[in-house]
Amino acid sequence: MTKEENQAADNSHVAIVILAAGSSSRMGQSKQLLRLHDTTVLLHAITVALRAGPAAVTVVLGAYAKQHRESIQSMPVSIVVNEQWETGMGSSLKAGLRHVEAHHPNVTAVLFMVCDQPALTTQHLLNLIGKSEKPIVASHYAGSPGVPALFKKSLFPSLNALGDDQGAKKMFQLFPEQVSTVDFPKGELDLDTMEDYQNYLNQK
Repeated sequence: MTKEENQAADNSHVAIVILAAGSSSRMGQSKQLLRLHDTTVLLHAITVALRAGPAAVTVVLGAYAKQHRESIQSMPVSIVVNEQWETGMGSSLKAGLRHVEAHHPNVTAVLFMVCDQPALTTQHLLNLIGKSEKPIVASHYAGSPGVPALFKKSLFPSLNALGDDQGAKKMFQLFPEQVSTVDFPKGELDLDTMEDYQNYLNQK
């Protein structure tokens, strides 16, 4: 058993929610279906999450939900379609959290991640899960906290109270003294535009 797998065996107290509802408007096509690491952007994110050994992985879809659902139907994940995805990231975050609370009431924390951080590894998720001294454990890159980020159950009511256009960063602002961080090398790399995507491929 590898070090990662040994750590992962203990993570049934955590659920992971992958926020993948956006329309990729700046990309001009669905970023979730772009090729990455011999798979697709969305499938890669799901694989990274599953390897962390959580209680469950929930994927929140929105734009292009039918195509995205078909592309991941063989994966052992729950799928939530957020019909209000256009109102903002907060609406997808809350949709994922509601699903976890309804179907996995015994989890003590939820880790939220997005699907378009190509440098994300399972080891980074394990590092976040393993650092538990504060109610929020955020990734640190580009000089500030960001996602992926883990929130303990005591903060679920505050997450559910977020505006639809707010997200994890609002929680960092509301509860700065409750945030601990884990460095995420290259966490600032994301795939918002086709130029971002081509630049990342050219670096590989």
